[in-house]
Formats: sequence, structure tokens, C-alpha cells
Amino acid sequence: MLEEILGAALDVDAPALRRFRRYYELLTEWNKVMNLTAIEGEENTARLHFLDCAALAQLTDLKGRRVIDVGTGAGFPGLVLKILCPEMELTLLDSLDKRVKFLSTVCEELGFSDVRCLHARAEEPPEDLRESFDLACSRAVARLNLLSELCLPYVKQGGLFAAMKGPEVTEELREAEKGIRLLGGETERVAEYPIPGTELRHNAVLIRKIAATPKKYPRKWTAMKKRPL
Repeated sequence: MLEEILGAALDVDAPALRRFRRYYELLTEWNKVMNLTAIEGEENTARLHFLDCAALAQLTDLKGRRVIDVGTGAGFPGLVLKILCPEMELTLLDSLDKRVKFLSTVCEELGFSDVRCLHARAEEPPEDLRESFDLACSRAVARLNLLSELCLPYVKQGGLFAAMKGPEVTEELREAEKGIRLLGGETERVAEYPIPGTELRHNAVLIRKIAATPKKYPRKWTAMKKRPL
């Protein structure tokens, strides 16, 4: 079922479908012993994880790009994008070591020896990663005002920050506007997209990095939550 759903909705070859199948198998296996996702079963995983994440590949140019997935969790959206575009250079960042071990296992099983799986807090970016990525993406991590402070410091000038959100983003975008400007970003557009086979429509907020992020950002997580930009 998984292959049929993905094959009907995406322009993917047989190797990509085999990778999606193995990814699903590992996700199901590891989810029995650790909390990776509440979404289970082939159809729900194919539509609500894989196809949802895949929408970003249609909205941005990934080929040859350096991409970081901030707070990646079980690898969404980063690993889905990597399966669809193996030519991209990917870093998966998560604060929980056991999730990073899962991601390392998945990358090894899928033959992605070039993916960097990094155990670190998003608000404590290694200096060599600061403002070095063409694209930072994140899905289901935090509200946009907090997420912008976590992600924009990783994006180089001219690059893009893509925040994958649900059906309602107007209020989040309004409360994040000031912070986005302070961090060197400018909202380029909000792209609404359907999830094939469902009635759901989600949004990707695309923010262009037009200026350097001041060195004092990101702040400690407690300060961010107490005084959002």
C-alpha cells in the first residue's frame, strides 16, 4: 500500500520507493520501544508523514543545496527530502541522543553515508554551522516566533528558512513578524498545499535571509520562551 500511495502522488523511481519502504519498517520497529511518532500504519505514514514532508521538495530547489533539519525528531522532513533528492547535503539535528541513534541507523540502512546526524540543542549551534546553510527546515517543533530564532541563525544570507505548519498560520506569522526582521529574515510567501488522499491542507512559511543574524541570537531556550521576540 505504501508504494502505491507514494507512486501515485510523487514522481519517484524504484530505488526511492525501496528507501521509503525501509524507512517505514525501521520507524515502525523503533517506535515500539521509543516515542518517535503517534502516526502509525502504512497509509497514515505515507500520507501524513511522507507526502506532507514531500511538499517542501516541490516548493524549494534542493539539488546541490546544503540543508539542515532543525529538531528533526524521527527525520521529518529532512530524510524524506533526502530520499527525493539524494544530491542535497543534509544535516539532521536533534536534542535527544536516542533519536539521533535512530536517525544514524536509518541513514546507514538507506545508504546515505553523507548525512550528518548531530546531537545538539538547536539554540546552541556549533560555530561552523552558523549561517552556513542554503535551507533550514523544521516541522512541528515550536511556534513560529520561537522557531525563527532557532532556525534563522543557521541560514546564510540569500538562503531560505522553511517552517512546515498546519492549516492555520495567520496568527503565528503576525506574532513572529518583528522577530523575523530582527533575525535578518523577510517573509517571502506562505505556500498552502494539499496532502493527497486527505482533506487536509497545510502551509509552508518561506522566509528569506536578507541580512546577518546578530550574534546575540539565538538566546537560551528559557529566555526565548519567557520573552519571545
